[in-house]
Amino acid sequence: MGEFVVRLKGKQEQIMDDLIKEGYFNTKSEAIRAGLLELYHKYFDGVTREEVELINKAREYEMKDIRSGKAKTYTLDEIKQKLGL
Repeated sequence: MGEFVVRLKGKQEQIMDDLIKEGYFNTKSEAIRAGLLELYHKYFDGVTREEVELINKAREYEMKDIRSGKAKTYTLDEIKQKLGL
């Protein structure tokens, strides 16, 4: 089993303290392990490496169109206006 040291400062340290103080986790280690599992599920759960590579290639293709001016982009305010928000 690997071990390592994590140093938290500022907002991250406060979040960790709050999670433990409010009883969500008993220890810092427990909170870190839970966070790693959440990250795994967010980025990898049910998605193959091939799917990730295809998504990244598609994003690169779309970014080329945006950079070249072939694709129209909108500001957040323009999107809100179009949606009537």
